[in-house]
Amino acid sequence: PWPHPMTLAKNRSDMAMHAQEFIDRTGYTYSILDGEDVICCVYIYPPDGPEHGDARVRSWLRASRAESDPPIRAALRAWLLGPDWPFETVSYAGGP
Repeated sequence: PWPHPMTLAKNRSDMAMHAQEFIDRTGYTYSILDGEDVICCVYIYPPDGPEHGDARVRSWLRASRAESDPPIRAALRAWLLGPDWPFETVSYAGGP
């Protein structure tokens, strides 16, 4: 299942990897918070091929917040295709 349980050490290592990807401009990871609780993580990576558009997007959302999936996906798609990013198309796993 995803997200899978992580030890504190594994989580730190994972966060360091994502921070380095951000610095290297090879990937971008964002968390969506509700107060101090992470309810969703979004991963933006270069496409694997032309069928994946300008960016490949993956995310996970807490099962307890499943009703938030459609509006979060719509907001993320609008943000990624808006003026803050250079993308014309994105491939978002699981659909729109």
